[in-house]
Amino acid sequence: MDPQENATQPPFNPICATRQAPYSYEILQSLDITGILLFAILTFMTLVSLLVFLEEAYYMYRKIASPKNSIIIWINSGAMMIATTSCFGMWIPRSTMFTDFTANVFLAMLIHKFQLMLVNECGGRREFLRKFGDTKLKISTGPFCCCCLCLPHKDINRRTLFILKLGTFQFALLRPVLMFLAVVLWTNGTFVIGNSSADKATIWISVGVGVITITALWAVGIMFNLVRNTLSEKSIIPKFAVYQFTVILSQLQTSIINILGTTGVISCVPPLPGPSRASYMNQQLLIMEMFLVTVLCRILYRKRYDVKNLLENEETNDNLQNSMLHLNGKALEDGPPSV
Repeated sequence: MDPQENATQPPFNPICATRQAPYSYEILQSLDITGILLFAILTFMTLVSLLVFLEEAYYMYRKIASPKNSIIIWINSGAMMIATTSCFGMWIPRSTMFTDFTANVFLAMLIHKFQLMLVNECGGRREFLRKFGDTKLKISTGPFCCCCLCLPHKDINRRTLFILKLGTFQFALLRPVLMFLAVVLWTNGTFVIGNSSADKATIWISVGVGVITITALWAVGIMFNLVRNTLSEKSIIPKFAVYQFTVILSQLQTSIINILGTTGVISCVPPLPGPSRASYMNQQLLIMEMFLVTVLCRILYRKRYDVKNLLENEETNDNLQNSMLHLNGKALEDGPPSV
């Protein structure tokens, strides 16, 4: 080889060949002033997201009756947990599998709880069946059967509602199980992100996760199309938009960036190999995006209950107190029971 041609080629870095995530101290040593400022800003945004959620959870717990408060708290926790786990993954790149596992657990609960909120906002299961008992359920909705317009409409009854709830419950149950299995196999070298060969568990777990995710989103989409006109006064459309925004960013965006990293489109820049750099970039994006989602959730869910719900709670308490006073007064008028 010509010495001049060899001199123009950059030296090969073994980090790019190992494709292993660096340790946190290697990341910190490679940061310049811009990188330090970026880390500080993203960490601050994560902390603000956590504080906003804690304040919101405290407010919901005190002001809203159960089980509605727990459902809303779970929904609001999704974006905060994704931002928090992404921040940990940014600081400690080798913890990505564990942070992804934690974020996926909360995402699974978010999808299931959002569907429960749709039923709860209609007045509960009995009121839901009473309102929509005479309505036909359209099941040709996205993302699963949006092209199958010939699918028949179904009657709404207890069995139909149970199947819709089962569609999200299976996701809340199976997604953490599959992610836990992926973490265990990853420690053994059997699960490798980006490896689509049939002899590895990566492709099979990814297909399973994709199927249960689409099924859960399909169930939520069917429910939303049914109740969106009824719950329009409760800002259900922007709430659903924020919910979809969270799911798409945490799933579709992550998948696309990981594919770009494993195929070499996102190149190796020491100390980060291609796949780790892709995860690194995705985590930074998620922190900013989930910070925005956390703020939007506080505006949407807090606005609904600031005045109207508090008045309802006060009216309920007044009615209970008046009933107790009436009963006590009647007991005094009647006198002690005769023996």
